[in-house]
Amino acid sequence: MDQIYLRDLEVEAVIGVYAWEQRIRRRLRFDVEMGADTLVAARSGDIADTVDYEAVADCIRAIAAREPHVLLESLAEEIAQTLLDRFGSRSIRLTVGKPGAVPGAREVGIRIERGRS
Repeated sequence: MDQIYLRDLEVEAVIGVYAWEQRIRRRLRFDVEMGADTLVAARSGDIADTVDYEAVADCIRAIAAREPHVLLESLAEEIAQTLLDRFGSRSIRLTVGKPGAVPGAREVGIRIERGRS
């Protein structure tokens, strides 16, 4: 299976467990890999036959900005399911990083993998 990917997409969002975190915007970092069959697009040269990277980025931005989130796990799950549904991918591997969340660590986060059953 082919993989279409975005790396290091930075998005500001309100996210966190603590009350003070719910009052600030912080930077999140997203990596996404989407399983897809790219052969049709390779042959046609038509973007309609593949996944539009900018549309994927816009979808992630919109979900992250929509409301305050408490857990990265919830945000990641919503994004993964939306990407699977909207873009018809066979599988998704999504990493959401929260830079600077833990003193001494460059970044903490979650990586999830979801697919169609």
